[in-house]
Amino acid sequence: MYAVVRIAGFQFMANEGDVLEVPKLDAEPGSTVKLEDVLLVRTEDDVQIGKPTVPESWVEAEVLGHDRARKVTVFKFRRREKYRRKAGHRQGLTRLRVSGIHPGS
Repeated sequence: MYAVVRIAGFQFMANEGDVLEVPKLDAEPGSTVKLEDVLLVRTEDDVQIGKPTVPESWVEAEVLGHDRARKVTVFKFRRREKYRRKAGHRQGLTRLRVSGIHPGS
C-alpha cells in the first residue's frame, strides 16, 4: 500500500516505513504528524484518486528530526560591468518516518 501526499506544494510517495525529507514543518522531534492532504491511495486491490484529495484518508508519520539541505550557491554576473553578487541558501528540512496509511472509505 502506498499514498501520494502533498506537503508544502510538493508531492511525495509514501510507503509504510519510508523515511521522507520534506520542507520544514513546525513539529517537535519525536512527535507524530497527521498528513491529511492525500492525493492518491493504492491498496492491494483498489486505487482511490482524489478530486482533489481522497476524503477521510490520512498518512501518519513520526518526526525524526530537522536538518538543512546542501548549500546552493547563487552567483550573478554581468560582463564588463564590475557587477558580481554571490549568495548562498540552505533549505530547512524535516525528516519523517511514515508509520501508517489510513485509506478513506
